[in-house]
Amino acid sequence: MDEQSRNRTVILLRHGKSSWSDSTLADIDRPLAPRGERAARKLAKYIRQKRVRPALVLCSPALRTRQTLEAIEASLGKRCVVEVVPELYAASEQELLEQLQALPEPVTSVMLIGHNPGLQDLALLLASRGACLPQLEEKFPTGALATLVVCSESWTALGPGEAELIDYVVPSQLG
Repeated sequence: MDEQSRNRTVILLRHGKSSWSDSTLADIDRPLAPRGERAARKLAKYIRQKRVRPALVLCSPALRTRQTLEAIEASLGKRCVVEVVPELYAASEQELLEQLQALPEPVTSVMLIGHNPGLQDLALLLASRGACLPQLEEKFPTGALATLVVCSESWTALGPGEAELIDYVVPSQLG
């Protein structure tokens, strides 16, 4: 790659386990289940320990994604800008890719907090290498966090197979 290229980090976080206890709620209004809340707290600790510091967080407007964000937000550092993006709710991998391709060029790292199957499909679309790739191919459970590094001259040039999966963790691994 030429000198214009630089590393960009894409962090994909699937919301914690949601509650199905109130069948009258619309899908977008379902809250985290107690298990999802515990997982989000574990993730917050992991994010703090690993010093995960995205410049920008784009979050689906669903209640469970916003509650996941609330649980981890203090761990992300003070410089993080957070935006709730309606288009992330139930987005396909193509719609998520378009969100990334539309990012301002000065942004070097972004976290998407959203839903499956879109997040897993996006991770598999972007990642062509990484030790944890077989694990991610198998499943992307609630509370999963995937970190990908892309060497690209721009967000608009981001495309399939250009990323390396450098970290993948699921709540059950966090004790």
